[in-house]
Amino acid sequence: MSQAVLELTNASIFQKENLILDNVSIRIDKGEFVYLIGKTGTGKSSFMKTLYGDLPLSEGDGHIVGYDLPTLKEKDIPFLRRKLGVVFQDFKLLNDRTVKENLFFVLNATGWKDKTQMNLKIDQVLDKVGMKSKNLKYPYELSGGEQQRIAIARALLNDPELILADEPTGNLDPQTSVEVMEVLQEINNNGNTILMATHDYALLLKYPSKTLKCDQGQLFEVVQKTV
Repeated sequence: MSQAVLELTNASIFQKENLILDNVSIRIDKGEFVYLIGKTGTGKSSFMKTLYGDLPLSEGDGHIVGYDLPTLKEKDIPFLRRKLGVVFQDFKLLNDRTVKENLFFVLNATGWKDKTQMNLKIDQVLDKVGMKSKNLKYPYELSGGEQQRIAIARALLNDPELILADEPTGNLDPQTSVEVMEVLQEINNNGNTILMATHDYALLLKYPSKTLKCDQGQLFEVVQKTV
């Protein structure tokens, strides 16, 4: 029996009092790679924000990496986010710190204490994204694709049960998008579950996988031929 990492049943997604997505029932199992598509303004970001606790789930049922979304308390959110790896379109790296210092910052903030273990973990995640040789560079010295690889490495630091990638190739040219996608595919092949919001339908064709679509206030699974 597959293990659900994320499951929503009859859930409604709101931004303040505005209903964005109605009656959402979806499930993502451990080890899956799932796309989230839809035009701008159809609710992809609101859906993602609900999953990492930025927006409350006030209607319906939802579980993510062992947390019950309707009863999620403010104090639980940092612990939820440790079990999620979030990758953003605009990287969100600290420009006044080296790559290694960026990753150290996250480990410190999430309760790591042992410097040897921290160094080992940083080497390990940078190795996974092919960026071990760049650990002393500053983000502004790196290309967009390299910065996004660092952002993916950062998302892997706490061995997340689910990676939420919100338009990770949105700021990248087509060739670099493919390179970043190869990294995500490899991470998925190693057992990580990934939910990736994207506008880049070329990637869907090149790397077909389960696809969810936001459209007209609904979120549903689509067959890729109809994408």
